[in-house]
Amino acid sequence: MNPANSRKFVAKFIKHYLKYDKENPFIFISAMLALLGIAMGVMVLMIGIGVTNGTHKEFKKRLFIMNYPLTIISYDNKGISLDALNIIEQKFPNIKISPYYTTQVIAKAADSVQGTILYGVDFNKEAQINTVFKKAYKNLDKNVSKYSVIIGDDLLRSLELKKGEKLTLFFSEQQAAGFGTMPLQKRFKIVSTFNSGLSAYDKGIVYTTHKAFEKILKKEPNHYDGAHIYTDKPMQLIDKIKPYLPTNAAIEGWWQQNGGFFQAMQMEKKALFLVLLLIILVASLNIISSLLMTVMSRRTEIALMKTLGATSKEISKIFFYLGLIIGFLGIVLGTLLGLFGIWLLTTYNIISLPADIYTTSKLPIDLPMSDYLTIITGTSIIVLISAIYPAIKASKTDALTILRNE
Repeated sequence: MNPANSRKFVAKFIKHYLKYDKENPFIFISAMLALLGIAMGVMVLMIGIGVTNGTHKEFKKRLFIMNYPLTIISYDNKGISLDALNIIEQKFPNIKISPYYTTQVIAKAADSVQGTILYGVDFNKEAQINTVFKKAYKNLDKNVSKYSVIIGDDLLRSLELKKGEKLTLFFSEQQAAGFGTMPLQKRFKIVSTFNSGLSAYDKGIVYTTHKAFEKILKKEPNHYDGAHIYTDKPMQLIDKIKPYLPTNAAIEGWWQQNGGFFQAMQMEKKALFLVLLLIILVASLNIISSLLMTVMSRRTEIALMKTLGATSKEISKIFFYLGLIIGFLGIVLGTLLGLFGIWLLTTYNIISLPADIYTTSKLPIDLPMSDYLTIITGTSIIVLISAIYPAIKASKTDALTILRNE
């Protein structure tokens, strides 16, 4: 049989076997169940991976708010000089630097106490690299002194204070008191508050001025404990900045400071993908069983085709393509259902989320093309493998034995 006639022959019998058979309705139903199983698997994978990506993206946004792209850290009391930071800023004009002092303190108001980290920053520079701080900076009281603080809303509530009231901070350093010593303490005025959306940060971070550190803790002016850096390309710049650092300093990226957290999120995504892929694997068994039942019910036809000149290759093509059609129709239907499900969840507030944890009350979904292609590739491989065995089984049909027994 020439190639053109062979293709027509294969196409004709594929159409024939795709039709509903009144004598064997269960075969058609099984094929439809296989198609729906693949479709449901693709839909669930798309929505599941999309939701996972969306929630991870929201967590990253929240985390990045208070975790800067790059951070320079000093390892001794000498600190990092302003001159060294100015050199880095000149070499990399597209970055923004906010130098800081830092120490651990205990915040006290009435009978409430809370351990926290105190940062001494230039309010204007910090506002340029921290969007949460920027909002608080815009709402500053008019009378801002060097003993002013900006604290988180959660800390404000836990200490039962209000904006404009005084907050006492206890430092680890000691001061003379009579014949003994006591922790150094200072009262600060609350001039503004911030809300990052993460309670740990809102309770654990307090901002004050450079001058407060220089006065209270006797810090040397223009020699800082570290510096926060904002850049759009932290991974590309980190190694380029290192040569310009003083010998007593190092630089860290956000991915190094929170490496374990992001690795856990990636493992969660991979595990979810593999688990949901099992749905498609189970659905592919329906493709195999449906095709095998078709082979068994059409044994006489297959035998007659062989005796009339059909080759084993042509027989295998019929059932192989039959499996591919069922599988890929399921993929197309699953893609459409997945896109509809994503649109439905993002457009309507079907699943409500706590707005104080996420930036929105709607379910966050993000399905990049790379993840969609991974889903389609994994599903296609399973469909291809599922179609191979029934095709081989059909091609090995013994025409003489079957016709003899008919």
